[in-house]
Amino acid sequence: MADMGAFREAVTAWAAGGSGEPARELAGRLSVRAVVLLEGLSDAAAVDALAAGRERDLAAEGVCVLPMGGAMNVGRFASLLGPSGLGLRLTGLCDERERGYYARGWERAGAAPHGFFVCAADLEDELIRALGVPRVRELVRAEGDLRALQTFLRQPAQQDRSAEQQVRRFLGTKKGRKIRYGRVLVEALDPDRVPAPLDGLMAGL
Repeated sequence: MADMGAFREAVTAWAAGGSGEPARELAGRLSVRAVVLLEGLSDAAAVDALAAGRERDLAAEGVCVLPMGGAMNVGRFASLLGPSGLGLRLTGLCDERERGYYARGWERAGAAPHGFFVCAADLEDELIRALGVPRVRELVRAEGDLRALQTFLRQPAQQDRSAEQQVRRFLGTKKGRKIRYGRVLVEALDPDRVPAPLDGLMAGL
């Protein structure tokens, strides 16, 4: 039986230059109504974790959470999936430095100009500030990464950075770590401490 993962794969192949027919067929069969365009897998892990915490099954609701492999790809994906393509509703999250890519992509696709949500630096920064550095360090300890963090913090390059910047940099130092902590940090949030961009995205779906 087809699932949303198959639709994601079909769209990704289409964006890479393949045929669009598999994505079109799956969009109809799965009743896809909206796509959340995200830079990468860590953002997708965070969105999925928040949805699960709110007891929502986005795939069953016809929402596809789609990591694009980089913000510069947003124009291509938006054109294929938005009003000028499959006619799906577009939303997403981006970093402040990526706002221009998203704005241009939304405009070219004919999508609502304010349909995406912007993080001040990036989503990890938003989550660290929402939780506070002491709580993030507790989570790092619980995940078995405290020794790695302590080693990282002793590096000369980290001495002039703030505690928030240090932790944020640490999350990106090992492959797969940002993805894992995208889920871990969201699951640790109090319901009233969800960062505004992530909360707004979920509320609008």
